[in-house]
Amino acid sequence: MSKVAVIGLAGESVFLSIERFGKTGETIVAKDYYRELGGKGFNQAVAAARYGAEVSFLGASYRDDVENFTEIAERCGVNAFFVGKTERSPYGVIMTDATGDNRVCVYRGAELEAKDLEAFREEIETADILLLTNETPHAVNEKAVEMAKLHNVKVILNPAPARECKKEFLDTVFLFTPNEHETAGLEPYQNVIVTQGSKGCVIRKTGEVIPAPRIDPVADTTGAGDTFNGILAACIAKGENLRNACRNANFGAAIKVGRRYILNSIPTKEEIEFFMEGKDG
Repeated sequence: MSKVAVIGLAGESVFLSIERFGKTGETIVAKDYYRELGGKGFNQAVAAARYGAEVSFLGASYRDDVENFTEIAERCGVNAFFVGKTERSPYGVIMTDATGDNRVCVYRGAELEAKDLEAFREEIETADILLLTNETPHAVNEKAVEMAKLHNVKVILNPAPARECKKEFLDTVFLFTPNEHETAGLEPYQNVIVTQGSKGCVIRKTGEVIPAPRIDPVADTTGAGDTFNGILAACIAKGENLRNACRNANFGAAIKVGRRYILNSIPTKEEIEFFMEGKDG
């Protein structure tokens, strides 16, 4: 089985459904309230697992949340390594309007340190793909990439949120997956997949646009990028070519935006294949 190691943020996510986003000074009343475990890294790990990869995840949480978070991850098919901290767990608030667009505010809370990687070393060294995001402290990502490089493990970096990184670090990355607003600093690189929401994605090296299927109505765009990245990583770990990996990831992300919230909305490989067959037919 292909193996994906994911390092990232995991914490509680709270979803508020609203008709529209408010103006400065205006109070908006939510129509609905929902809670689940989330975070870019964790969502990506679940997406990779649902696509059939063997997935390990490393994250930090408040020490009293470790047991609960681990149980949730395992129910999602993810082998979780949560490092207990004295800081509160990460916390995100996601507001989604009637069109499916969202605004997200994140409290970073407990964070990984480079020393925490020792407990995850074997998972990195035996992986086919190491999947990282910029929600993790840069020192952690740098150390993880060093471990991966020693064992020829390919690194995929989802540079979200955007931040400046050292060239020496960027040069070690196998594939970058920014959205249209996260490409700064990646201009010299051709190993880039630029995600474009409902338009699909672009393979920079060839200039090919891989379109996404149309979804109507759109229920919730939150987590679409995470779903894309997790499925992409799982496909590449299995040895699929980049074009097919992008197409599969686009279809998976499209299914997700047709559903509300994230964790239970990330599709399985079987759901994606069924959806693709319907479109091809």
